[in-house]
Amino acid sequence: MSETVPAGKLHAAVEKTVAQWRDRLVAASHDLHDHPETAFAEHRSAGVVAGVLRDAGFRTEVGVYGLDTAIEAVRGEGSMTVVVCAEYDALPNIGHACGHNIIATAGVGAAIALAELAGELDLTVKLLGTPAEERGGGKALLLEAGAWEDATISVMVHPGPGGAFRSRGLTSQGRDGFRIEYTGKASHAAVAPHLGVNAGNAATLLHVALGLLRQQVPDGVRMGAVTLNAGDVANVIPATAALEGEVRSTDADVLRDVKDRYLACVHAAAMATGCGVRVTPIDPVYQPLVQHPFLADRYDEALERRGRTILERPGAVGGSTDMGNVSQVVPSIHPGIGIPGSKAMPHTTEFAAATATPAADDAIVDAAYALACAVADLAADADARGEVIAAQQARPAGATRVPAYPPQNTPEAP
Repeated sequence: MSETVPAGKLHAAVEKTVAQWRDRLVAASHDLHDHPETAFAEHRSAGVVAGVLRDAGFRTEVGVYGLDTAIEAVRGEGSMTVVVCAEYDALPNIGHACGHNIIATAGVGAAIALAELAGELDLTVKLLGTPAEERGGGKALLLEAGAWEDATISVMVHPGPGGAFRSRGLTSQGRDGFRIEYTGKASHAAVAPHLGVNAGNAATLLHVALGLLRQQVPDGVRMGAVTLNAGDVANVIPATAALEGEVRSTDADVLRDVKDRYLACVHAAAMATGCGVRVTPIDPVYQPLVQHPFLADRYDEALERRGRTILERPGAVGGSTDMGNVSQVVPSIHPGIGIPGSKAMPHTTEFAAATATPAADDAIVDAAYALACAVADLAADADARGEVIAAQQARPAGATRVPAYPPQNTPEAP
């Protein structure tokens, strides 16, 4: 940039653009809400989002980086690239109960507002439509494919009930989910049980071992297991058993360590029962979220200018997001936006209803404004801009292309 642009002018320009696009953004949000699509099947939803971006002058392509329902839309040719993320996948059976219709349209609104300032702020604005956040790890797959290789910073927003919590330090739990399959030998449970190898017993022993392990792990760690099947009738020794397991932590190193200890229990149960065992990942690992302090603070300040109150709370939340993977390699924010009047928790039918109310419509506009203002403030601040550009320039080629499925310590049991 040739000169510093006054913050007040930037904020006013963002507010004007978002207001001009409000009706279109709200209509798109309600369209997504009325036609929910789940992971990797968001064909109509991607078309709705792409249509708004094309009308806003973005060079837009659907079906990028190897994912049919991913979007890449670009405006501007500046020296600093901001990647705005838009999620639009829904949950099975309960629709947009995580508010991804709000996430998508707030992201689009922020991208359009920033694109209008791209010349003044020397920006390249790229919106990525990122499928399969609820399950499938779309961002992890896009990272590995190189979608953030040109990124200086990346931003998105997530709705919740009531008000928004302070963004600085707000994090999420990393999540590693996997399928466990035990194989034994069937036999008649009354005539010849001694000839069988009971895979159901291995599943039971795993639950017991995990119950004992829970006392020995750090605070805040979550371990889960559910038996999907372990036999069909009581008079047959089950030859197979399948479980789904997961580990969660806000610390990436702890996540890896507890996963290894969990797997030790998996293999101990196999050894004790004489079963074979196989462990396979369900999704890419979701990493803990890291908020960029400057962007987080400026986002909160922008929400306060919109008349919203920022709530104080300890930094961790219980959920997980694949935006955590992005934040581990690119300066990012993933703050919240409240839906006033809603007390329902996400992933419920009640919250799904709340994401298509007038309060939710206001949240789209306020979040788009706050995201765009945070980025504009950073782009106009010489020190903050210099810091993130220097970090990008120091990043080796390919550094963002983190494998979606890192090597796992899953040796076969004896």
